[in-house]
Amino acid sequence: MALNGQILSGEFDPKAEAFILQKVKHLSTETILNENQLNALLDYLTKSRREKDGQVLTLYDQVLVRLNRNEVEQFISDLDTIKSRLQYV
Repeated sequence: MALNGQILSGEFDPKAEAFILQKVKHLSTETILNENQLNALLDYLTKSRREKDGQVLTLYDQVLVRLNRNEVEQFISDLDTIKSRLQYV
């Protein structure tokens, strides 16, 4: 089952009980997020969502992706959607 969120795109892997992250903003990637990783990322972003400068993600330990505050909120929303759907995969 695919998900095309506001910031994130990917698909669910029911056998691994994970989400395969394939795109962040306009950049392609290939990262598997299990439930614990998803919860840790969601927890961190939720706690730091009010930072005025936003957040910076790293893809492949090389490419920096800047998220402004609005994009952080969209990212959190996408992660919430993924989390809720993972429970039913």
